[in-house]
Amino acid sequence: MTNPAILPTQNEAWGFWGTMGERAAAAWPIAFAAIHDATGADADSVRAFLDSRHGRHFADEVGNHLNVGASLPDAVARAIAAWMTWRIGRRMSRETGIPAGLPYLTGLVLGEGIAAEAAPED
Repeated sequence: MTNPAILPTQNEAWGFWGTMGERAAAAWPIAFAAIHDATGADADSVRAFLDSRHGRHFADEVGNHLNVGASLPDAVARAIAAWMTWRIGRRMSRETGIPAGLPYLTGLVLGEGIAAEAAPED
């Protein structure tokens, strides 16, 4: 595992952080580093993903594994494993521009990073 710069959330009320609730402070750096390693994406893209609606769904997956007794690191690893086996389909590819066939997690992380980069600054 590499040691990426763990960027802080910019969305404490929603996304991964908001969904993880009282576990957020412990879960954020674990998920951030593991997603960075699994996808090879830059830190800004990982944060954009975790802060997005997809990050909320990823947190739900982590929560499902926690609810059946997995430790936090194992729950994150299992969620990543599941999301890396799923693939971006043709419909999602048409709607988002993410290439079909990419692992779901990789595609969504990269897609959210591109969207964040293209968003107008406040």
